[in-house]
Amino acid sequence: MKTSFKILAALLLISNFSFGQDITQKIDSIIRDNYQKHPEVGISLGLINNNEVYYTAYGKLNPESQVRIDKNSLFEIASITKILTSNMIAQAVIEHKIKIDDYIDNFLPEGYILQGNLKNKIKISDLASHQSGLPDIDFVKLIALNPQQPLTGVTEKTLVTIINNCSELKDYGKYRYSTMGYTLLGQILENIYGKNYGEIIRERIIKPLQMTHTLTKDFNVKNRTTGHNPDGGIQEFIKWNVTEPAGLVKSSAADMVKFLKAVLNKESLIGKAAMLTEKTFYKNENREMGLGTNIITDDKNTIYLKSGDSMGQSSIIFYNRVKNWGVIILLDQKNSKMRQNLLDEILMQF
Repeated sequence: MKTSFKILAALLLISNFSFGQDITQKIDSIIRDNYQKHPEVGISLGLINNNEVYYTAYGKLNPESQVRIDKNSLFEIASITKILTSNMIAQAVIEHKIKIDDYIDNFLPEGYILQGNLKNKIKISDLASHQSGLPDIDFVKLIALNPQQPLTGVTEKTLVTIINNCSELKDYGKYRYSTMGYTLLGQILENIYGKNYGEIIRERIIKPLQMTHTLTKDFNVKNRTTGHNPDGGIQEFIKWNVTEPAGLVKSSAADMVKFLKAVLNKESLIGKAAMLTEKTFYKNENREMGLGTNIITDDKNTIYLKSGDSMGQSSIIFYNRVKNWGVIILLDQKNSKMRQNLLDEILMQF
């Protein structure tokens, strides 16, 4: 009987190892084939699968460099920053600093004055699930003025003016993606903890997870990739400014895998917070949203994901809590179509 158990255990070990080896080979093949077809787009991918970690990368830091992209190369994770922000909001809920259905009125910084019909209307969860109805920053106009650094002129005064002049909520309770909403969530965190957003994210996520290649405003480092716009032209990294909670963190595949590992750990504060962000706060026939997290469900799996696009890079993070795996993909070109194709191909492998 003992021998039978030993044989069964050995077979299970071999089976699990073969599956892990098989999935990494398939994923590397997908990434390699993509790079061979599009050698102008550098890529870094990280995978965690039942606590086993795997990385692959193709391309160079920039066209003139001989240094190859690797797991520690710095990318703009863009709007993936939003799930870091929503995770910290969820941490504050767990710590009883706020309630997720609190109205935002008492948590906004001084200077914001909601008009009468907007008071006690917008909840923190509304901001985090993109259904507050508040006006957003006019990116089309800003990009036309300064395509390299469109957010240069956006200050807290800009945001205060937009909010204070808002007299009605457009499509309140309906999904409308909002940079403004996540900027306000960052300011709410600052109000709760009495520190700036950069300090908060370093204390609550970056330092505890030893994410040594995750940076905020100081990102002029040797392992930084070069951004490229959709036409292939070089694009600057967006400088740190008031909209940082919505999309300005820079990170690497290795560091984002550390974050994924914490997210998948139900016993960690980050993992407990992530499970709150995974609850459905908005749903219609086309979309299901948690707190900053898109939820995709079929009869076999539930996938949580968040994509990001800066002016010169694209990214996506996605994971399956039940099956205990997660993936981060970072591209050095703004290319949402390529990102989507890679997502579709990789999901077919699990």
